[in-house]
Amino acid sequence: MEESKKLEIAKKNILRLPEKNFDNSTIIKGYDFNNGVNYEKIIDSFYTTGFQATNLTKAISIIKKMREEKCTIFLGYTSNMVSSGLRDIFRYLAEHKLVDVIVTTGGGIEEDIIKCIEPFLLGEFTTAGKELREAGINRIGNIFVPNDRYVKFERFFVPLIDKLSKIKESYSPSELINILGKEINNEESIYYWCYKNSIPVFCPAITDGSVGDMIYFYKYQNDRFNIDIADDIKKINDIAITANKTGLIILGSGIVKHHICNANMFRNGAEYAVYVNNAQEFDGSDAGARPDEAVSWGKILPEANMVKVFGDATILFPLIVAKAFV
Repeated sequence: MEESKKLEIAKKNILRLPEKNFDNSTIIKGYDFNNGVNYEKIIDSFYTTGFQATNLTKAISIIKKMREEKCTIFLGYTSNMVSSGLRDIFRYLAEHKLVDVIVTTGGGIEEDIIKCIEPFLLGEFTTAGKELREAGINRIGNIFVPNDRYVKFERFFVPLIDKLSKIKESYSPSELINILGKEINNEESIYYWCYKNSIPVFCPAITDGSVGDMIYFYKYQNDRFNIDIADDIKKINDIAITANKTGLIILGSGIVKHHICNANMFRNGAEYAVYVNNAQEFDGSDAGARPDEAVSWGKILPEANMVKVFGDATILFPLIVAKAFV
């Protein structure tokens, strides 16, 4: 091939002009610190920053629309978030009745109650498990939970279920959580405010943690005591079906994510959805699935406003709440 021909082909491919007019597209631009430090404007600038910064601002915008349209808002979070300081943000949302339904895991219930008795402590990710075990300390990431917290929780919880078992033998998880919120009677508790504000809390895996451990031991004393999940599945599905519009805010994944999405399948899909997690979908997990997969199941409407933000909820969710709820 002649040199001139090769040059012509190379230029044609490298210097290819766009076939579409992008004149009206958003320009990528970051925050200019020459204007000083304005945290409000820094977060606003994320929209034109790109990557997950842009998705974060989309999440904020979607949640604002949920609230403007008076959607029934489903908030889901995994237990490790209650282990962290996000617990205080969830409490704020419940205290001011800014969400309508909560779904969490077993640890997401008991750790809120335990923190009303004794606090968790900041530790290190790198502290050896053997060393901590010998010291009677449980590690959640870089958060330390001395085992005496669970001993004190047992002293609160077991007499309570013993008292409840004398009233009736079976309770749904949401009913038990409501009673826990009432009995702990502490304004620092998420579930105290859920009890006060009649916000239903669902925990399909309530026995996966210390609550389950205590129930295991108590069953040797009173085998008739039961936690029955059947009433709760009807209750959460009925809430979704009868809602005018629904919005999903799901932090983390696993059973919490699926339980909320599955309830919304019964209404043919939610109008709004915000996911915050780091899970990937290459293995076919529901945990890693983007909102568009939920569309295929009828859990989110095809025309819904939806976004997945990849990142750590302990960093992202306080910013979301500051911009969308305060």
